[in-house]
Amino acid sequence: MIELNSKKGWVFDLDGTLTIAVHDFAHMRRELGMPDGADILATIAALPLLERQQQIIKLDQLEAMYAAKARAAKGVLELIPYLAQQGSKLGIFTRNTKAMAQLSLQAIGLEKYFDADFIIGRDDAPHKPDPQGLHRLLNTWQLRADQAVMIGDFKYDLEAGRAAGVATVHVATDQRRWPQLTDYCFASLLDVFQPLSLINTAATVHHC
Repeated sequence: MIELNSKKGWVFDLDGTLTIAVHDFAHMRRELGMPDGADILATIAALPLLERQQQIIKLDQLEAMYAAKARAAKGVLELIPYLAQQGSKLGIFTRNTKAMAQLSLQAIGLEKYFDADFIIGRDDAPHKPDPQGLHRLLNTWQLRADQAVMIGDFKYDLEAGRAAGVATVHVATDQRRWPQLTDYCFASLLDVFQPLSLINTAATVHHC
C-alpha cells in the first residue's frame, strides 16, 4: 500500500467505479439501432454529421436517465472524503459528458469533492482508451505520471492509465483481470480505503 499511499493525483472512472453500474448497454444499443457489442462512441463518431448529431441527442437522453439513478459504489463515501482530507488531487476521466458526470455526482452527494475543471468527459478530450484526458489532468495538477493513479472497472480505464504511465487499479467484484494492464486489483473501493486509513494495514492489496 505504500505505493498507492504516496500518490498525489487520483483519477477515477465514473460508471461502475464511483457509481454502481446501472447502464444497460444492450438496451442503449437497441435504442440507438446498433448491433450487439458495438462500441457506442466509436460507432457514433463514424456516422455522417447529421446522423451523428441525432444519435448524440439520443445518447445524451439515455445517459441522463441513468445518471439520475446513480448510487454510490461500495467504499466511495469513505474513500473520496478521506483522499480530499489528505490533500489529494481528485479527478474523473469518463466516456460520459461532463454534464452527465456532474449529475451522477450530485445523485450520490459527492459533487463538492470534484472541481469541474478536473472532470474530463468525452467533449473535453478524446475518450478512453486514449490517454489525453489523463495527460491534461497531470499537466493541470503539475504532477508527474508516477505521482498519479487511474482507477476503473474496465479495460479502457486501464489502457488509458497504462498509456499515460500512471499506476492502474482495477476494481471489480468478479474475476476478470487484465494483468498486462493492471498494477493493483481490488474487489471494491472500500478495499482501497481501509488500508490507506489504517496505520497497521492488512494484506488486502493484490498485485496483478
